[in-house]
Amino acid sequence: MKKEFWKGVAAALAVVLVVNAAWKPVCRMIPWNSLPFEIPMSRSAKVEIMESYLDKYYVEAFDKTLVEEMLYSGMAAGVGDRYTYYMPEENLEQYLENANGNFDGVGIEVYTTQEGEVTVSRVMEGQPAEKAGMQEGDVIIGVDGEDMRGKLISDVAAKIRGKAGTKVTIQVLRKSTDETLEMTMERAVVVMESVSHRMINGNIGYISISGFKENTYEQFKAGLDELQEKGMKGLILDLRDNPGGLVKSVYQIGEELLPEGTMVYTMDKQENREDLECDGEYLDIPLVVLVNENSASASEILAGAVKDTERGTLVGMQTFGKGLVQRLFTLPDGSGLNVTIQKYYTPKGTSIHGVGVTPDEKVQLPEKYLTTALTDIPEAEDPQLQKALEVMKEKIG
Repeated sequence: MKKEFWKGVAAALAVVLVVNAAWKPVCRMIPWNSLPFEIPMSRSAKVEIMESYLDKYYVEAFDKTLVEEMLYSGMAAGVGDRYTYYMPEENLEQYLENANGNFDGVGIEVYTTQEGEVTVSRVMEGQPAEKAGMQEGDVIIGVDGEDMRGKLISDVAAKIRGKAGTKVTIQVLRKSTDETLEMTMERAVVVMESVSHRMINGNIGYISISGFKENTYEQFKAGLDELQEKGMKGLILDLRDNPGGLVKSVYQIGEELLPEGTMVYTMDKQENREDLECDGEYLDIPLVVLVNENSASASEILAGAVKDTERGTLVGMQTFGKGLVQRLFTLPDGSGLNVTIQKYYTPKGTSIHGVGVTPDEKVQLPEKYLTTALTDIPEAEDPQLQKALEVMKEKIG
């Protein structure tokens, strides 16, 4: 019996030694959620633990500031809305410069497609991007060697911009030729001209708006006044490839063109309604508005109001379909949070988000011009503009 007892003790010790030796490596492989218990954690405690693991075990050096910024970006991205996003201080400064209409950059405007591609909507005449050969429709896939696919539009814009006189290399995918191109250019001070105007056929005014910036209304009003002085009998307003911008600017322009009543109304999370009302003073002449699949946001506010009030005729293609309003919140450290706070509705109560505004006269561009800048299409070969002129001639007799 004594021999059996000591054999049992020896066996038990052997098992303890084996389990003890194996415990450490096994613990490294067992995830917390497979253990038979849970440990409650605060948000800050979880972040601190993750940070300590990365700091101690990640195999290479990493940028801790970038990790922190991505933490905030991820929080905003978690709501699942591409228009709600976080901006570091540098990105916010550039965002505000762009909204004001003046910035250091290469002279392009970009938008995000439904597929999430950051795409060039406008190349400004005489600016670095045009001189380097960039074209409308180019998809930005890289900046200074960094992959930009899948990035937020604010991150791509921040990477492209920089102090005037410095250089930047941009890689683009040109879908029209299926080429990947690389262009190096020197940044410059860019003053955005978002409005152009001219007279067509002696009495038809034409105004093109590429985006609604802080200075857009002043440029629009100056062009409108000049066309009136020249005897304008009807106005063609071109909102094609206009990705939107400030609601304030589009409202000011709507005041000049729309009759008395609601131009647009918004609804917030608590279903509070807010109406933007036009007064009864407006330029009462025939109006035709050109739109296409890249006319978005603020452009759709104006297009939807023109259609619902029957103030004018829409010509072109179904618009983009962004019926959301964002508000920028500036954080104490100089960074910002852009948040979708409202949905907007046309005067008749239609939400165009994900749908767009349907033109009264549907006209497609020829296939050979689908990836060509509108300004590069000869007037006689632009069927959308020609249809607008045809409609306008009928209106003014």
